Amino acid sequence: MERRLPTLDLKRNYARIKDEIKDALMEVLDSQYFILGPQVQNFEKEMESYLQISHAIGCASGSDALVLALMGLDIKEGDEVITTPFSFFATASCITRLGATPVFADVDPLSFNIDPEKVMEKVTSRTKAFIPVHIFGQMVPVENIMPEMQNLNIAVVEDAAQAFGSWRKVGDRIIRAGTWGRAGCYSFFPTKNLGGYGDGGMVVSSDEGLSQVISRLRVHGEGATYFHEEVGLNSRLDAMQAAVLRVKLRHFDEWQQERRAVAGQYKLLLGEFDLLDVVTPPSETEGNYHIYHQYVIRARRRDELQAFLAEKGIASRVYYPLSLHLQKCFSFLGHEKGAFPVSESLTEEVLALPIFPELTIDEQEWVVSSMAEFYGKKR
Repeated sequence: MERRLPTLDLKRNYARIKDEIKDALMEVLDSQYFILGPQVQNFEKEMESYLQISHAIGCASGSDALVLALMGLDIKEGDEVITTPFSFFATASCITRLGATPVFADVDPLSFNIDPEKVMEKVTSRTKAFIPVHIFGQMVPVENIMPEMQNLNIAVVEDAAQAFGSWRKVGDRIIRAGTWGRAGCYSFFPTKNLGGYGDGGMVVSSDEGLSQVISRLRVHGEGATYFHEEVGLNSRLDAMQAAVLRVKLRHFDEWQQERRAVAGQYKLLLGEFDLLDVVTPPSETEGNYHIYHQYVIRARRRDELQAFLAEKGIASRVYYPLSLHLQKCFSFLGHEKGAFPVSESLTEEVLALPIFPELTIDEQEWVVSSMAEFYGKKR
């Protein structure tokens, strides 16, 4: 049988918790309570405890979480929201859906996260929010601009879809991704480090008033049954997903330690195979606890390397092949190639290698030795 390696093997993870998952799903089936209800409420409480935050609101997806957060902040036509051009589509589409304008700031070439200094250059009188994306599993170091954001009444909405479980140490404080701003948004898409068995998302906040609004907005703006205070969405986390996520949350920290060990092994192997002059491993910003949602390298002749690995049976992915400011649907913003050079250079060089807690050292050596073969290197 031909050897193959996916970028993520969910079957291996399922095998570790199969019995727990079956018990959790049977509990939902026996209850016949499928939308919101006790499972979702308990999951929300467990997330509040894990994150040490006062409000966690489950919703239908990470994309909806961003929309709900901005709706709760009354972001509307004429407003500007600053964010990164190097991210998943939903980071910007949540802004345009509400009639507001995404304003991009370029990224740091080492972490791939938005550059806080460049953010401040984009602030205008119309700036109402800032969406830092904690890309690939580590946090944006926004501590130096947070006071100014607060002084200017600019709401910080963290896109932590890829970063649940990551944290940053600032002074004596440990700040978890998603808990820093007015709201934090998570995705529980199956490929995420904390992933369900379908779509799911969450908004968290320490703001009581904002949390109440978002809780209503996820159920059509409903306060009391059939009485609507605003026009909201149908965006509810279902009980099946909550049950799965509750099981996974119990194991989450252990799995992240394993994932970090895989990342550390990759870095060692890239050095042992003399690849560091042609490949740049991901950088962990000082003070960050990186959870490596993706292990994204910068590689010379990226497309050729990806094709070579595919021939060997090794899957890899490009996150992301085109910056948001150059996407056809955002052409109305008037950006041209060269507007955000760091982001654009990343789209031509980044490659995500297979990473998941169950990845073996033998498989990692296969990946890296295949890369060495492509570049004509010897161990």
